[in-house]
Amino acid sequence: MVHNRGSVNLRAPSISLVIGGAASGKSDWAEGFAHGSGMAKVYIATAEAGDDEMAVKIAVHRRKRMGRGWRTVEAPLDLPHVLSQIDVEEIAVIDCATFWLANTRASGRPWRDAISELVGVMQQCPAPLVMVTNELGQGIVPAEPEARAFRNAHGEMNQKLAEAADLAVFVTAGLPQILKGKLPW
Repeated sequence: MVHNRGSVNLRAPSISLVIGGAASGKSDWAEGFAHGSGMAKVYIATAEAGDDEMAVKIAVHRRKRMGRGWRTVEAPLDLPHVLSQIDVEEIAVIDCATFWLANTRASGRPWRDAISELVGVMQQCPAPLVMVTNELGQGIVPAEPEARAFRNAHGEMNQKLAEAADLAVFVTAGLPQILKGKLPW
């Protein structure tokens, strides 16, 4: 997909994966990457405010995007449907795959089927996508079996997303490290 910003042609990767730990700067990096494309921006939010702390975090994210040309769509569960509705002239930041997977597992839907469907829709989407996800496998092994099961499912999802991605970036301390592909600008 080629876009013209001034006299510079920009090619946004079809699928970009931005991965990092909690508070690593991955969301800010993904938003900046989308902004740099010069395209219309859509932010697809997957988190739900299940408690006061999360409600505050969501409000902070919304305020950061206000007045910066973002269209926001909430998709805690039906992410594939929302992605199928993205306009070819937009670049979408999906923040984040971790919450979507948690919501999917909580709904009782078979998570492997859901991941396969998501990756398939992402690969067919005519608009560039920037998927944000957490890296959960570098910390302490969780003591609880359900937490370990989620960490393992999440790792499997991240591998499938990375395989489908044209660009994969690991962000730590706000600094991007290219794992796969090249930055287009």
